[in-house]
Amino acid sequence: MPSLILEGGTFRPIFSCGVMDALLEEDIMFPYIIGVSAGISDGISYVSRQSGRNMEIGRKYRNDKRYLGIGNFHSQKSVFGLDFVFGEIPEKLVPFDWDTYLKHEGKVLVGVTNANTGEAQYLNGLQFDPKFMMFRATCALPVLFPAIELNGEKYYDGGVADPIPVRKAIADGNDKHLIILTRPKGYQKVLGNENKLVARKIGRTYPRIKERILTRHLAYNDTVAFCEELEKNGKAIIIRPDYSINSFEKDIKTLEKTYQHGYNLAKQYLMEIKNLFK
Repeated sequence: MPSLILEGGTFRPIFSCGVMDALLEEDIMFPYIIGVSAGISDGISYVSRQSGRNMEIGRKYRNDKRYLGIGNFHSQKSVFGLDFVFGEIPEKLVPFDWDTYLKHEGKVLVGVTNANTGEAQYLNGLQFDPKFMMFRATCALPVLFPAIELNGEKYYDGGVADPIPVRKAIADGNDKHLIILTRPKGYQKVLGNENKLVARKIGRTYPRIKERILTRHLAYNDTVAFCEELEKNGKAIIIRPDYSINSFEKDIKTLEKTYQHGYNLAKQYLMEIKNLFK
């Protein structure tokens, strides 16, 4: 069974949205979909077959202070307006099609990081979640978000513990993979001063999250190398952009260009992607 694996990256997965909309145009639906952070939060519009939905949200609301702005900290304890992003938008402004989504005949796994243990967990994304709590959790960047509570446990961004969940897909029995990355080939993550600052601040409450942040660059680079080895052995297709954009990219034209770039690359890989199902 082939898997679709989605990396996060805040606004960088607009590239992945282009890829997924190209798949929808070709009526290609993966039976197993796993991702973290904005990757899987965008990916559910692929499962609900709402082509263009993510780009529409980006155009209309990326620079809306209700969506992203420092003022949200007062009411939401997050730079993102969580109730706007995961409430008003999917409920009213750009409605999410729960009916189609819940009819998906396959698996959708949402990667999260347990705040207390620092371990990755994978939630069943096909459970009805009208407040999008598991998606709030997978997007909960430490410091920029509060820890999100689900079933008595607190969680942070899934990319903290497992930035590209390909090993989970393999453990679940998938033998071929379409891996959508949001950084260009050759990118190597480093431990920057900003990461050290976040680790120090979050470590006062969640020491295991601190450990994850301080070693995340090593885990990320190792996993990318593992993905490339799978590709070399004919077990994976990696689609990734030719250039990088800022995680908090503001320019709508840049977001549109990157979305189109993902769409175009998916069309180029179309035959290889279809062969994953053989």
